Amino acid sequence: MLRHAIAPSRRFTKASHDVVRHVRLTSDAKILLLVVQGLPDEQAGRPLSEHARKLGITGRAYQKAKELLVVHGYVHEWRAQGERGRWVTEQLLSNVPLTREQAAALRPGCAPASPSVPKPTVGEPAVRMAGHQLPVEEEREKNSPHPPSEAERDRVAATGPACATGPECVTGAERAAGPACVTGPERAAGPAPETDVELAPEVAHGERVLLSLRHQRRELYLGVKEARGLAELAARWLLRGVSEGELRRVLTSELPGDGVRSAVGFLRFRLLHKMPPELPVSPSPHPTAPSPVAELTVCTAPGEEEHVFRPLSDETECGPCRRQAARELWERQRTPAEAESDLLSWRERFARIGAPASGGEAAPCAP
Repeated sequence: MLRHAIAPSRRFTKASHDVVRHVRLTSDAKILLLVVQGLPDEQAGRPLSEHARKLGITGRAYQKAKELLVVHGYVHEWRAQGERGRWVTEQLLSNVPLTREQAAALRPGCAPASPSVPKPTVGEPAVRMAGHQLPVEEEREKNSPHPPSEAERDRVAATGPACATGPECVTGAERAAGPACVTGPERAAGPAPETDVELAPEVAHGERVLLSLRHQRRELYLGVKEARGLAELAARWLLRGVSEGELRRVLTSELPGDGVRSAVGFLRFRLLHKMPPELPVSPSPHPTAPSPVAELTVCTAPGEEEHVFRPLSDETECGPCRRQAARELWERQRTPAEAESDLLSWRERFARIGAPASGGEAAPCAP
């Protein structure tokens, strides 16, 4: 065999004969080891699987190559839990076989800590910092949104606070609240609370629908005042035949792709521009005149007592008399049939019963 080899002057990797001629390492393991050894420092920090993926070594081939490198001491791994609880895997690849102790000594900052001096969990003890607590009078003071005018301040400075019991009653929060001293039940009562305005049922339902939009789309979060400002528009939807579920679906579907910047503006625009038409006003039906009540009529059916009834159309007999006449007719037709039932066969009896209905006498059937 002829051989021609030129030693490269650049872009080459030094490979040991122990690695190249290793009889138990596969070609994938040797190529992976040589490629990683020849990488620059800024690319060597990536995991071994990423380098193997670039070489086309994936799946079972990569697992087998890595297993051979670990068994023969070329690859070492350590798993540890970081400060935030995440597990981190460190890998060390060497071009010569190393034992576990030799590989651990090459890890930066891996000197084992003494078990008798553990690292404190919460850090070193520190001096307690004193809080800057304000005095009671300054802490209770509140900024008034409507400061007194200059004329009021001049009057208070000239006359002093208006108090009937003397200056000793103005202390603490009363001094910070204002120049006027309020005593008795008026001081305990304080300002009268604002009463809630009673809303119409449709407006209250619309406000409830607007407040419930936050449970479906977080960007449609509305406050109570914002929902009350749009409740009138939502009530107009409900008055036009739209249900609460349909209104909620219209307001939460097909939102902009870049998100909703202002929930109030978006909902006001959609409530105004997508409002359904008003329901047509159906004309009230004209009241129909009640049907006239028929007068009482004397029943013409034969009977012992004369009685009257109110007919529905043109009948001349009352309902009980007509039913009694029908029963008597049925009894008269049934009596002869029962008397001859023992002499006639069932075919003849059936033909005789049906003879009056057919309009003539039925012929006897052949046995």
